[in-house]
Amino acid sequence: MVRTNRAVTLDVALALLTSKWHEERLLALLLMVEHYRRGTAAERHAVFDAYLAHLEYINNWDLVDSSAEHIVGPQVPADELSLLERMAASDHLWTRRVAMLATFHHIKLREFGPALHIAPRLLHDPHHRMHKAVGWMLREIGKRDRATLVAFLDEHWTRMPRTAVRYAIEHFTPAARKHYMP
Repeated sequence: MVRTNRAVTLDVALALLTSKWHEERLLALLLMVEHYRRGTAAERHAVFDAYLAHLEYINNWDLVDSSAEHIVGPQVPADELSLLERMAASDHLWTRRVAMLATFHHIKLREFGPALHIAPRLLHDPHHRMHKAVGWMLREIGKRDRATLVAFLDEHWTRMPRTAVRYAIEHFTPAARKHYMP
């Protein structure tokens, strides 16, 4: 669907993003990701600005997970995390999830600092969707650098929600998992 509608303008995608229908919002975000990937620097910045201006419509886990790392992540330098910090402190669950999932862009580049900076801010989040997001990003770090994940866990695991720990250690051996989930 996205491939056949690549020519759709950002304005049309934004109209879809404000739809009451979840599937139309998902299509809008996938189109925005495509616009971002193919765009010039100015076009990418326009997509990013539009994304941030419409966060209230990005209101489900799959909407965040299919877009944050592709649109927000590349726009946030690894050494300038003030936007992600503000997002992580938001009252809006899905904005907090965007902050965590945006770090996936950096994780894939083996830049773990953004995720390791944002994750502790979200460890005590009241919502299980955030526990899953934090654990998932930690697991992704561990796939690339087990020692970095272990160092994070050794510092934080006793204060982490069990769901976050469970996701983070999914690829550990049974014995290693037992250490963190006795």
